[in-house]
Amino acid sequence: MTLLKIENLNVFFNLQSGRFQALHDVSLELDEGKILALVGESGSGKSMTAMSILNLLPNTAQIDSGKIFYKGENLLDFSPKQMQKIRGKEIALIPQDPMTSLNPLYTIGNQLLEVINLHKGLYGKDAEKYAIEALDAVKMPDAKERLNAYPHQLSGGMRQRVAIAAALACDAKIIIADEPTTALDVTVQAQIISLLNEIKNNFGTSVILISHDLALVCENADDTAVMYAGSVVEYCHGKDLFFNPKHPYTQALIASLPNVNNENLKTITGMPPSIRDNFVGCPFALRCDKKFDECEKIKPTLKQISENTAVSCLLYENSL
Repeated sequence: MTLLKIENLNVFFNLQSGRFQALHDVSLELDEGKILALVGESGSGKSMTAMSILNLLPNTAQIDSGKIFYKGENLLDFSPKQMQKIRGKEIALIPQDPMTSLNPLYTIGNQLLEVINLHKGLYGKDAEKYAIEALDAVKMPDAKERLNAYPHQLSGGMRQRVAIAAALACDAKIIIADEPTTALDVTVQAQIISLLNEIKNNFGTSVILISHDLALVCENADDTAVMYAGSVVEYCHGKDLFFNPKHPYTQALIASLPNVNNENLKTITGMPPSIRDNFVGCPFALRCDKKFDECEKIKPTLKQISENTAVSCLLYENSL
């Protein structure tokens, strides 16, 4: 069952130098108990999409058109007060650096209790017990003692566990994990991803996983959206990202990964376009080794080319 559905989302930045489009007709679906991964280079629109879901865009950004359905209701029609009830309780965010969401002046216990008071209506001993249970659920060592710790006294992995515990304490139906393993060592990365999978399997929680790590995505995501220059250029199922990429950009990303059989790493020439660039055709055309004349003149649309794959590329315009 589809829990979250984004339809033709367009976001603009209103700056002194002009009005620039950051997201172009982004459409995504997230099913209950599934992991949807968003991948792409920095600036491709992954985090902008996530912030649009939560209505936490910068003051200069504006959703121009589109719909974001959660449980059948369009979140873009919600008032600020209604969205306040959605954030945390229904849809929770795990940031790249949990220090940006944890207050350094308050203990972990104080911050978890504030969340539990607000969203669960529990206080005193009941709230404390609930906080300990949430920390236990994310396998925090010495959970009860950690309530008295300050964020700086915890490792990066432990701070991420606190952020996930806060989401669990609210019974969030969707967790948006924005590069949750970037600042962690390899061993802790594996632990955090394993934890997210356990939460998905044990609680039926859906996850939007934003990541640069294609191998991690291939192993854990049920579906993957590849984003480039604010657009979804490929949407695929499971391991198709790795073993059957269709869009030239996705193919180039996979080819650039280290491989024991390849001595030389392949690179993608050039740079992604800026939102200030007023391109007409395919945004990847200037970097694509498979382009033809029409690619710089006609902007492709996301098209279903098989049961599990949709691609935005003129190479597949005649595919069924």
